[in-house]
Amino acid sequence: MRATSARLVIKNRAVCKAYFVRSEMMTPGGALEVSMRLHFAKTQLVLAVFFSAATLSAQQIGKYVPVSAGSDTDRAMAEINSASDPAQKLALIDRFAAGAGQGDMALVADELYVNYFLAQKQYDKAFEYGDKLFAIDPGNFLNAANMIRAASEKNDAEKLLAYGEKTQNILTAYKASPAPSGVAAEIWEQQKTQTIASNQANIRYVQQAVYNGAYQTPEPAKRADQLLHFAKIFPDSEYTLTALGVAASSYQQAQNAPKMLEVANVLLAKDPKNLGMLLLVSDYYGEKGEQLDKAEAYAQKAATLADSAPRPENVTEDQWKQQTALQKGLALSTLGQVNMQKKNNAQAIQNFQAAAPLLKSSDVGYARNEYRLGFAFINLRKIPEAKTAFTQAASVNSPYKQPALDKIKALPASPPTRRKAS
Repeated sequence: MRATSARLVIKNRAVCKAYFVRSEMMTPGGALEVSMRLHFAKTQLVLAVFFSAATLSAQQIGKYVPVSAGSDTDRAMAEINSASDPAQKLALIDRFAAGAGQGDMALVADELYVNYFLAQKQYDKAFEYGDKLFAIDPGNFLNAANMIRAASEKNDAEKLLAYGEKTQNILTAYKASPAPSGVAAEIWEQQKTQTIASNQANIRYVQQAVYNGAYQTPEPAKRADQLLHFAKIFPDSEYTLTALGVAASSYQQAQNAPKMLEVANVLLAKDPKNLGMLLLVSDYYGEKGEQLDKAEAYAQKAATLADSAPRPENVTEDQWKQQTALQKGLALSTLGQVNMQKKNNAQAIQNFQAAAPLLKSSDVGYARNEYRLGFAFINLRKIPEAKTAFTQAASVNSPYKQPALDKIKALPASPPTRRKAS
């Protein structure tokens, strides 16, 4: 029989009893909508779940350590669990580790240390004993989850990725493991399926924590690299597409266009209706004047999707209306830019003007659209209209404010209106 971890399971033929050190596990409570330019979702860790001893037994991935009820180890564990003073608890764990915590019980001792140092927020010590536990039991899933928790609370994205990869390797090895001696292969496969299913909250927590750690990395290029690493570790995670999207946007922030396009195209191959990536790629090509047919097709598709995209449950009706309006406005502005690159300035003006009211919630989006509109009017020699557009671009605080003001000063005087002969 296998159990959820080598958390001490105490049993004999007459008595079945379990000891465990209470461990806080985090599961998602919802997604925090992040409105930057492409509105990617950011998850939060908000719900703590405490598993019962019976649940732990059902979820075992790792070595099973039996202990007889009423033994010295049993009594030592009871004393440790009942100690409320941290110094006293640590002294009892030290005594257990030096005495009964030898051989197979060393695994139990190391886990006691891990949970103690987690509770005390001494994360480096938790890592130390977690790694010792892995040396004894490399396939201990619950220890991996505890290391993820420690790295998350310490805000250590590198350790989150390292332990996240280790966690995924543990699960992969467990899924591929052959049936133990005396257990039918069919029964073993059923048991593994049930065990993985019962661990879904923990697995989701691990993925969420690793994703969140990478997402919060401040440097755009490093954040992008870490999110790509996440996607490689967890290719089937519910967070993988979001991770790729944020990675592409982060490469754009880092001004690494080749990597941005590479990741964006990978994501679009997986999710052709990804509105954020359609906007990102079409906008890039529209600005560069490259692959204009592709840019136009992507922008048109984005505008259509913005009208029909279903509202997520955690977004209010008003928030969704504002977000989809902004997305459609960005798509129309990109179409206007593509039109202008193709020398179709009249059509560009129509798209820019249609985009303007939809972009009012974004100073940058609105200002850039009006700035573009000004050039479309200049191309048609409509100087008063161009001045109005540049004035609108300068009316909000954005990076386009000063360039718009400079452009207004550089505009030629409007030609005098000819008076009709009487």
